[in-house]
Amino acid sequence: MRETVYTPESPVRQPLKLLAEMGRDIAASRELAVRLFLRDFSAQYRQSALGYLWALAPPIIFAFPWIFLDSQRIINPGPTVIPYIAYVLAGTTVWSAFAEGLLVPLNSLVANKVLLTKVNFPREALIIGGLGQLVTNLLLRVLVMLAVLGLLGVPFVSASLWLAPLGLAALVIAGMSLGLLLAPVGLLYGDIGKLLSLLAGFWMIVTPVVYAPPQHGLAGWLARWNPASPLVATARDWFTGQPATQLPGFLVVTAASMLLLVVGMLMLRITLPMTVERLGS
Repeated sequence: MRETVYTPESPVRQPLKLLAEMGRDIAASRELAVRLFLRDFSAQYRQSALGYLWALAPPIIFAFPWIFLDSQRIINPGPTVIPYIAYVLAGTTVWSAFAEGLLVPLNSLVANKVLLTKVNFPREALIIGGLGQLVTNLLLRVLVMLAVLGLLGVPFVSASLWLAPLGLAALVIAGMSLGLLLAPVGLLYGDIGKLLSLLAGFWMIVTPVVYAPPQHGLAGWLARWNPASPLVATARDWFTGQPATQLPGFLVVTAASMLLLVVGMLMLRITLPMTVERLGS
């Protein structure tokens, strides 16, 4: 039986040891993470009339109002190099990777709050299980998106399509890195979960997801300095066979997100025992 020794010394003073312990726990929690993923994925749609079709719904639902507004000339999304329907559907699909990545850490912990307070197990299994559910839903949406692109005649079958999964991974990592930092606080205060949902909606509006990147004014400034912009643009370009015009920004943001993801995992590991103690008191 594994023995755990608690000391007053802060684990932050030995970051390499902390990283090694986290790596061992992640490796040891693979089987538990798979079981949690299967349980949650089946339970999510078990009592639904449409079942797994709900996994495909969000990008289509988010895209439809913008397509309707554009068709009625109510909005002017700017020039797009591919049909606007394909542009919006690809944008909302890749954006869902970021938005759900932002919510996965907190949702996974909140859904298993009772388990956290009663059972001692590697907490990383909850995050990995939630990530598995996100990836499965995302793969289903990508298949629908590619089918629509094919019907619209968008030449998505190109060399860049092989890079598209990297674009989705970068969006998931960016979202999860931010979500991990707020997850421990969100366990204690429900306001954080509501704030994250509002933040995801507002962030989508200021990111060129459903409109072409503006070049001037405040909107242009936000598009240039918004860290999500190069991630969304590059992933969409790779899916639609277009040249990746924001690749340098994509690489910088992805590298920063990967570093922030490690920091977020370490912060979760350090703070979660204290948070769970407060939940159980």
